Amino acid sequence: MNILDIVFPLLTGLLAGGLGALLGLGGGVVVVPTLEILGSRFMTQHYTLSQIIAASQVGVLSVAVASSAGYLRQGGLIRLKEAYLFSPYTVLGGIVGSLLLLTLDAKVTATVFALLLLYTGVELVRGLGRADVERSSESKWVKPALGFGGVMSGLLGIGGGTIQVPVLNLLQGLPFRAAIATSTFMMGFTAIGNAGIQIASGKLEPALAGPVALGILIGARVMSVFAKRVPVRALKLLFALLVLYSAYDLLHKYWGL
Repeated sequence: MNILDIVFPLLTGLLAGGLGALLGLGGGVVVVPTLEILGSRFMTQHYTLSQIIAASQVGVLSVAVASSAGYLRQGGLIRLKEAYLFSPYTVLGGIVGSLLLLTLDAKVTATVFALLLLYTGVELVRGLGRADVERSSESKWVKPALGFGGVMSGLLGIGGGTIQVPVLNLLQGLPFRAAIATSTFMMGFTAIGNAGIQIASGKLEPALAGPVALGILIGARVMSVFAKRVPVRALKLLFALLVLYSAYDLLHKYWGL
């Protein structure tokens, strides 16, 4: 095994963990496209998309643990009432998505991922000018949308934050920072079920999952301390740019767009 087979996943995990803690993502939105698209260029060991997604699931759990610890110390950011109320929907969705991953073709999975990212990025750009204040409105679509986010987390190896954060912010009415912190806390419940299914299926490769999870754990723990200092508008813009670029990369690789 080449040293880059360890270093590259570790660095990818550091980046994913930092951005995950900053934006309420599980890190999969960085880990999956990066290892799938660039892994073959820098690593001698080749991993399938399913194996990368399985490793990302373990990383999601690392983000949830490390980031939630930091958010809980800050106080008030994690809305525990909403987190406990909505987590069962994301957990059940995650189990469904993890089972789908065992049967779906890689191109189908990548396409679903890219379309999800495109939608999320566009919605965030549209909402850049919206005031970041608490709203009392609650949509009937919150629970179904979060359940769908759980399906995507299990299917795509993401934490579900690409759906959960916009849903909690736009439909549930939480301020963007609170939506990020609450989404991160909820990821822990979903990730436990998802990771368990991947381990049982034999898709998890410890040589890949170990460096990714370690990098994510360190990156998330460090960045969660500084997340509160970043302006909300900058957070939204960074979130949008990240997911749009990841969508483009996946569509380019699998469809030549």
